[in-house]
Amino acid sequence: MSPRDTGIELLDQFDYQHRLEATPGAALVFFTGPHCGVCRQLRRALVDYQASHGGIRLFEVDAERDLALARALSVFHLPSMFLYLDGEFHCQLHSQPLPNHLHRAIELALRQPPQEEP
Repeated sequence: MSPRDTGIELLDQFDYQHRLEATPGAALVFFTGPHCGVCRQLRRALVDYQASHGGIRLFEVDAERDLALARALSVFHLPSMFLYLDGEFHCQLHSQPLPNHLHRAIELALRQPPQEEP
């Protein structure tokens, strides 16, 4: 399942900040790699989550292709997820790649105060 087939928008180091700043509401960015099996599971879980819960825009960054961006955000493990709210960094998100776990993690994170961007 490629991002094009899922409604997940691709970001790169040239449009990352600009597109997120222009995104109202909640946005979830996940950093992935082409050889990461857990990343594929997470992509499927995010698509399922979005289909059942909606209300969040999904973005994907290929960490291998955009290594400078991954390093700037201190991405050391794949997959890594970052939650944004109204264009501002909110927090790094940790969850198992299951739709119900993602739902709980996102809901809990949105109730917490924002954190500093890495």
